[in-house]
Amino acid sequence: MPTPRIALVTGASSGIGQATALALHAAGFLVYASARRLSSLSELARQGLATVQLDVTEEGSMVRALDQIKAETGTVSVLVNNAGYGLNGPLEELALPDVREEFETNVFGLLRLSQLVLPDMRAQGWGRIIHVGSVGGSFTAPGAGAYHASKYAVEALSDAMRYEVQSFGVDVVLIKPTGVHSAFVGKINASLPQTGAKSPYATFKANMERATTQMFAGRAPGIIQPEQVARSIVQAATTRRPRTRYLVGTSAHVYLGLRRLVSDRMWDRLMTLQFPMTDRRTRSWMAGGTSPRPRP
Repeated sequence: MPTPRIALVTGASSGIGQATALALHAAGFLVYASARRLSSLSELARQGLATVQLDVTEEGSMVRALDQIKAETGTVSVLVNNAGYGLNGPLEELALPDVREEFETNVFGLLRLSQLVLPDMRAQGWGRIIHVGSVGGSFTAPGAGAYHASKYAVEALSDAMRYEVQSFGVDVVLIKPTGVHSAFVGKINASLPQTGAKSPYATFKANMERATTQMFAGRAPGIIQPEQVARSIVQAATTRRPRTRYLVGTSAHVYLGLRRLVSDRMWDRLMTLQFPMTDRRTRSWMAGGTSPRPRP
């Protein structure tokens, strides 16, 4: 492993990104915490971490950030592609520009930043690219189809990239957390399309909003804390031979096992219990099944 160990974490202003930046710093990495707004990283800066402005949807911003890191310290050895957010709502009602924007952040930004760090990793003969995906990259819940689609895409990119760069000494690791506690449930719910009471999905969206609040605002069973995800990322960054995937949270194993066992129709019935289309009460049996996050 090269010295100094330089790690770049995207979407580090809160949640998983912030916890990961602090955990890597404690593990001895020289950490660059990044976010779209540099002011949102002030707390990490006060704790001694380097910060850099980086918007994964803008080519120039990514290039400038990497140039700054190289000029100040050296090349990035560990890239944590964490920036991402959840777009909720029935697929029929989602605006395509909003879906494209989500893919720009969750998928295309992740891919482009990986492309930009790979030449230097290849030159030094070592590197780790860690993608923060989701257990929601292996199954789909109604009302979050666009989010799940982006996480399915991250799965495919990770599998292909892992094979393509392994001969250069670069490992690609996928982190798959279950639902993660968020202090920004209001922002998550605000992403639901505001189509009024006459929408054919009005009751469904109300039930979804209620279930999302129950899951992510409190400490619902199965929901984990960002620090738990950060520990898995540090393990992936430091172990000699990392696993290709890290499932984080007991419920992640439960949900994946359940999805493999049941038919599509049975899964649909289970989803109906969680997110009914009628006024029936929601049942949070699946707390933490997906982890939509507000935009960092």
